[in-house]
Amino acid sequence: MNVWSIIGALAFVIIGPILGCVIQGADRIITARMQGRKGPNILQPYYDVRKLLEKDPRSLNPAQTALIALSLLFAIVAGAVFFAGGSFLLVVFTITLASLLFIIAGYMTPSPYAQIGAQREALQVMCYEPMVLFVAVGIYLATGGFDTSSLLSARLPLIGTEPLIFCGLVFILTIKLRKSPFDIAQSHHAHQEIVRGTITEMSGGTLALVEIMHWYETVLFLGWVGMFCVNSSPLSILVALLVVALVWFAEIWVDNNFARVKWQVMLKSSWGVALVASVVNFSLFYFLSSGGIIIF
Repeated sequence: MNVWSIIGALAFVIIGPILGCVIQGADRIITARMQGRKGPNILQPYYDVRKLLEKDPRSLNPAQTALIALSLLFAIVAGAVFFAGGSFLLVVFTITLASLLFIIAGYMTPSPYAQIGAQREALQVMCYEPMVLFVAVGIYLATGGFDTSSLLSARLPLIGTEPLIFCGLVFILTIKLRKSPFDIAQSHHAHQEIVRGTITEMSGGTLALVEIMHWYETVLFLGWVGMFCVNSSPLSILVALLVVALVWFAEIWVDNNFARVKWQVMLKSSWGVALVASVVNFSLFYFLSSGGIIIF
């Protein structure tokens, strides 16, 4: 591990929640403006979490808080590995473990809303995990390994050889960011019929940990978008930031303009996109590579 890997990991651990908080605050403001409202202060997510941390601890099951804390820890580890330039496959397994711990935490209370939410969380993992694994395969085919650091020394950005894989990632990003029309497990909007789903019975410090974990996850997932645009050129960093901003805005627009779908639609659409994007993109990559057209 070189010094830049250490700097990348530490930057995510320290700056990640700050950036995630600001992103979530900006999300609320843009959402409010799209709905004809003024919206809260951009630091409102921070004020909410601070207030939650000041509350007396209340938990129906102490194991739930421990599971949420572990889930947050693994989310931080996944992000640190990613921004350190480590194996993307390890990042995927680690963030999936964080999701599974979060699902188990939802089952720790007798609330039917929380348990239904946990079931839907598990379904969401089934929906987006194939596409995420195809992203890992795309990185391997393009670079000969899974390390994200290799993308920074490539002649072409990953989107140049894996454009459909990128589109597939953007599609399932709506699920991972808990946006409509795929916010079937929990939602920040009032239309959710199972209240807050998985986190219905969470409060105080436990709920604060969930919010902080969401901040970390948001930065990590947007980092996945950015990695498709970086290469050996220093200007690619600026291009990556621009693409990340456009994708993030598009996710907010979709969130405010599409009604929530049933889980069957989410499952079919996500698997369909993953299958079509991967088969077509990998076939095209193999054809061009065998013809000596692509030199990554």
